[in-house]
Amino acid sequence: MSGKGNCFDNAVAETFFKSLKAEWVWRQNWPTGRQATAAITQYINGFYNLRRRHSYLGGISPLVFEARVA
Repeated sequence: MSGKGNCFDNAVAETFFKSLKAEWVWRQNWPTGRQATAAITQYINGFYNLRRRHSYLGGISPLVFEARVA
């Protein structure tokens, strides 16, 4: 962490959690914490890290990016 007032310290984490909440959490209701954990894990591993378009990759998904680089 850098000095007080540096707005870029948590930018990546804050962007991820904003996306998680807007795209998944606020649209769902889960009766138990275990179901919520499983659903969020599926979102992260099955959608966010694989298929969701990321601005830092030029608007393409990580799968497409890796295929182009390989």
